[in-house]
This record gives sequence, C-alpha cells and structure tokens, in this order.
Amino acid sequence: MRWSRCLSLLGVHAEGEIGKVLTGGVIDVPGESMLAKLRHLEEVDDRLRRFCLLEPRGGPNMSVNLLLPPCEPGADAGFIVMQPDRCHAMSGSNAICVTTALLETGMVAMREPETVVTLDTAAGLVRARARCGEGRCLSVTLDMPASFVEAREVPVEVPGLGPLRLDIAFGGVFYALLDPAPLGLAVTPAAARALVETGMRVLTAARRQVVPEHPERPGIRGLAYLMWCGGDENGPRNATVMPPGRLDRSPCGTGSSARLALLAERGAIAAGAPVTFRSVIGTRFEAEIVGTTEVAGRAAILPRITGRGWIFSREEIGLDPQDPFPFGHTLSDIWGPGTIR
Repeated sequence: MRWSRCLSLLGVHAEGEIGKVLTGGVIDVPGESMLAKLRHLEEVDDRLRRFCLLEPRGGPNMSVNLLLPPCEPGADAGFIVMQPDRCHAMSGSNAICVTTALLETGMVAMREPETVVTLDTAAGLVRARARCGEGRCLSVTLDMPASFVEAREVPVEVPGLGPLRLDIAFGGVFYALLDPAPLGLAVTPAAARALVETGMRVLTAARRQVVPEHPERPGIRGLAYLMWCGGDENGPRNATVMPPGRLDRSPCGTGSSARLALLAERGAIAAGAPVTFRSVIGTRFEAEIVGTTEVAGRAAILPRITGRGWIFSREEIGLDPQDPFPFGHTLSDIWGPGTIR
C-alpha cells in the first residue's frame, strides 16, 4: 500500500446524524480566525473537503468535522463542519460529535460528573457542558450562538409550487423555515422522500432570491438549509433538508436554535421554558432559551441545546498517487440532479 496522504477519522453520530471527526493528518488551515479558515477552505482551497466527503472516500449522508487548534483565547479546540455541498460555520449535532470525540479519546481531559469544553467555531465560541460517567460522554449541552430572525414571511416563487412565504432565521447558519402542513406534508419517516424532493425545490428557489449575511460575521452568507417546522400531538418535529438532497437524522441544533428565535419573536415561547424537538426518526434534542441579547442592534436569543453522541468506528482514508479520483466524484443516482462542487 502506497499512500501520498493519510487521514485518521473517528465515526461519531449525534442522535442518528453522522458527524465524523478528523483527528489526524491535517496540521492547520491558513487564517487568523476560524471564520477566516472556513473562508480559505471555501474560496481558496476546497480539496480537503472534496477528498473527505465525495466518493469514493465519502458520501452524501454525513459530515466530516475538521479539528483545528483554536484561535480564540480560552477555547479548547476549533472545528469546521465540512459537508457534501460546502463548509459550514456551525452545527449543533456536529458540535456534540466533536465534544464526544474530544472527551472519549482523551484529547481533552474528562472530569466526572461534568466537563466543560469551549469550542471555537466560525459562528463564535460555543460552550459545551458534557455530562460524564464511567469514562463516557453521556450527553452534551451546547450554549449556541446568538440566534435571531432575519426576516418574516419572505415571498419566494417556487417553480411548480407557486409563491410561498418563508421565515428566515439564523441559528449558527441561516435557515429558511416552513410549515409542511399547508403543502400536504408531515414530518414522518414515510414522508421523508417527499420532504426532501419538495424541500430541495424550495431551498434551490430561495437561495436564488434570498441571500442573507450575518451583520457581525461577514462571510457567513446565504441560506444553508431549509427546515420543515412540523409537529404532532407529541410536540414539535424538525426535518432539515440538506444538499444534495437528504434529511438531517437529528433534530438539528442550529435549526432548533433558528426555530426557537422564530417562536420567541412570535411570542410562542418564553425564556426558561423547555421544549423537546424530535427528528424525523424520533430522536430528541432538549432545548430552551436561556437569555436574550442583541446582534447588530436586532433582538436575539441565547439558545441551549442538549443531545447525545456515540463513537462507532475508527478509520483511515488515504490517497494512492495513481488514484484517478484524488478529489472525489459524484453521480446523480445518489447525489441527485445538479452539480456538487
């Protein structure tokens, strides 16, 4: 076996959503902040993301979290979320995966019954409070980035569906939020394919017509995902539609934060009132608003999200110098129509 590059990864999932953690093989990425490093990966050199996420080494059903030395004083580790479509500033499920990996491998010393890990992300510092026991990370509670509503009921013309009105909110990345019921949909496993197909049509149209940008973190720009904000007799259910065309298996931490911001603006939830968000497969995040703040003069909330992560594998991926696909490939049979860069 002759490899010109070798990367070490831990397989981790948070409430069913795969967020592998890249633990070895990358020393650092240029940039003086985690946001600058993300922009380097996006705008200057996208080869690492493609190598890890595209076939034959990756696939559309996961993220890979790049661990980096922190840039902010007081942080324990930095990380950037690499996904099949692009790199993203923040993800709650991936932050749970990263915290679980850091503690259960000893990269950050575990202290029982609780260990606090501070993560440096492109969306800001995230405090992770891990409940620990018998050498395991039992759950992770995240103090998420300040979240806010960017715009309410934005008209978007969607081919084949006509005009829709979307709420736009930030929860670590920007979301388009939409109730599935008026379109005859519900957040259930049986509806997963319909939720994805309709959701991608809406998200594709919305991305062309709505381009929000964070007022304090230039470079966090554009709609990352669409989240179906559903519910049933057991409470709210979230289904985040992720390019190239699949559903988040977890209840989605940044999406839950964005939904909390929208609920707060509507007066439908108060600070300190707990809420359980369930995913399309029934897994749960516990959520609450722990305070309020401002972002560039606009009202914002401070969300807190709790979930669980599990390590399930160790692996190495490498590059044979003669491999014809050093930066991966995609095919529409599983990646869907369109181009994945």
